[in-house]
Amino acid sequence: MKTTTSKPALVSFAAVAILFSLIGDVFAQSRGTIKLNKDACVFAAQLIQEGYVTADGKGAWSKHRPPTAEENEFIRRHGMAEYAKWHLGIEERYGTNTKRSYKFPYGDFKNVHRCGVLAAKARARQYGYAEIEKASAELEREIKSVTLPAR
Repeated sequence: MKTTTSKPALVSFAAVAILFSLIGDVFAQSRGTIKLNKDACVFAAQLIQEGYVTADGKGAWSKHRPPTAEENEFIRRHGMAEYAKWHLGIEERYGTNTKRSYKFPYGDFKNVHRCGVLAAKARARQYGYAEIEKASAELEREIKSVTLPAR
């Protein structure tokens, strides 16, 4: 028994394969552009050790995250370099003088928020940013060690 494949079906199949390949390349490219902000990790750990921690509950980040106006005012007063310290990720495809460069916020410009660290960890896991997930987990452990009573 001889099977035949029509030319339009073959062309359609090839087009779909190329489309999926391109989509995969776009996701891989955008996914790989966010790198761990090591300075932010050191800064967050220092804040935690100094007691600048809000040991709030999981899921509270949507209420505790600074609004855009507060972010803009912080940048106006302190500059982009200070703003960067409050974000665990840097998206390399944007310039360092733009807010969109900085991802995975964890605090409110005064305190490290446990809920912000947990949100960063969950999002990093969801999108496959292992370094950021690991750093968030480490910060979470530091928060626990500082906020839980010694036994």
